[in-house]
Order: sequence, then structure tokens, then C-alpha cells
Amino acid sequence: MSEITPDVVRHLAGLARIGLTEHEIEKLTGELGAIVDSVAKVSEVATPDVPATSHPVPLQNVFRPDVVGDPLTLEQVLSGAPEHDGSRFKVSAILGEEQ
Repeated sequence: MSEITPDVVRHLAGLARIGLTEHEIEKLTGELGAIVDSVAKVSEVATPDVPATSHPVPLQNVFRPDVVGDPLTLEQVLSGAPEHDGSRFKVSAILGEEQ
């Protein structure tokens, strides 16, 4: 059985600056106790001969082949810009100073 008591829950709530009612403290005592017990059970079977895993299914990156395509024209690039000067994007200064 876990070592989670209502006093431990009150202490943790105080550290986290969370106001809990007595009903919430009783409920959390049981829930946190069950969590601690579950972690203890997993720790019992997690022996050095069992490799650690982060995911149950092996993952791999899926890449598409790089294909060189036609580049966008200047007009196509600037067509979606809110403001431009004909050859560049135009953005307002973010520091309040024009450069």
C-alpha cells in the first residue's frame, strides 16, 4: 500500500498553492495512492534485462524524395504579400524605428 495520506496531500497542495476542500483531499488521497501503487508494480517488473522503450511500435521517419521543380516567379511570390515594393516584401518596423 502507498504512503499517501491526507496530510501528504495537504502538504503537496500547500506547496503547489492549491486550495482543496476536505472532500477533494480524501478523493486525491485515494487517487494518488493508486498511482503510486501502479508505479511501484511497474518498477517491480522493470528489471535490467528488460530494455527501456519510449514507444511500443518501432518508429521511422518517412521522407519523400527531393524533386527539383520550377521555382516561383517574383510575381507569384509577391502576389500573396500584404505589402511589397515590387521586388521585396514590405514589413513595418517592430521596434518603432524606421530603417
